[in-house]
Amino acid sequence: MPLSTRSPRRAARALAAWPARRWAAAAASAAACAVLIGVPTAVLPTPLFSRSVPVQWWNLLTLALTSVLAGIVLATYVRRPGETTAAGGSRSGSVGGVLSFFAVGCPVCNKLVLLLLGTSGALTYWAPLQPAVALASVVLLAEAALRRLPATDTCPAPAGR
Repeated sequence: MPLSTRSPRRAARALAAWPARRWAAAAASAAACAVLIGVPTAVLPTPLFSRSVPVQWWNLLTLALTSVLAGIVLATYVRRPGETTAAGGSRSGSVGGVLSFFAVGCPVCNKLVLLLLGTSGALTYWAPLQPAVALASVVLLAEAALRRLPATDTCPAPAGR
């Protein structure tokens, strides 16, 4: 059976068996993710700059879900003492994290979107797509968690293989 088998039941069992060290890593990662995404996009207020378009209710929800899921996914990379192998990787978590940045960001503050669509295009075309991008980012991060969590409770491979 491959290490990346998707199983909600095994994922829940793996979460229940996590030691305090891994939960601490998940909490620290979630907080870091919230700051790394929330401050540059101005979803979290900062005196350094402001948004041209107000924060929407779903921006905060997306930031919270993304941070929690990213924290869980990142914590799966924390090894137990004496563990020689880590769970298999996937790009869905990374893509989900990047998408969440674009999803919650101000549509007219994003230089890439402005370059491609202009100000009116950003408001007309990009802003209505952002909730769908937010949903995709959360789904990708949840999928990454469902694939990585069951692998954290597997036995490590014997040394020499």
